[in-house]
Amino acid sequence: MAVDRERIAALVQDLLVAIGEDPERPGLRMTPQRVADAYGEFFSGVGEDAAAPLAHTISVARGPAPETVPSGAVMLRDIRFRSVCEHHLLPFRGHAHIAYLPGEQVVGLGALPKLVEILASRPQVQERLGEQIADTIAASLDARGVLVVLDAMHECVTMRGDQQSDASTVTIAARGDLSEPAARAELIALLGASRE
Repeated sequence: MAVDRERIAALVQDLLVAIGEDPERPGLRMTPQRVADAYGEFFSGVGEDAAAPLAHTISVARGPAPETVPSGAVMLRDIRFRSVCEHHLLPFRGHAHIAYLPGEQVVGLGALPKLVEILASRPQVQERLGEQIADTIAASLDARGVLVVLDAMHECVTMRGDQQSDASTVTIAARGDLSEPAARAELIALLGASRE
């Protein structure tokens, strides 16, 4: 189901009137359409199959380089994402760090950011986003374990209430062999490791 941009524009026009603004003044005349276009982008993941980017797998035993069968984790750090909190419809943004212990199949590394993008492009809460990423990887690959760490700043925290402009939220979702804290300690340490 595609985002109904015409309806969003009409609702934004009503919203502007409801806050006491004049939607016909020059600075606001194009705002309803701009918001509709932005929401079309922000919520493009609604109804999209999050597992689709993981459908094309590579056999590590029979693949192009069978001598490179991974014995440890595959980790992709610092995947930038943005989403919209479903509670206040305010944005949150941050970095996703994903690790998995591959079985026989791996995916191209570009599939993981696409997975994050699809799931983040829905009204979300950070905790569920991490769980959905972990569940999709666990269900789509024969991974022995999955770890997803999200670190994000929420505009509902930075702009509202106590306005904690430097506060970030960290969530962890783990599956399989990485469910126990001791089993994922090395990977958590790698997240903080310098790249220099």
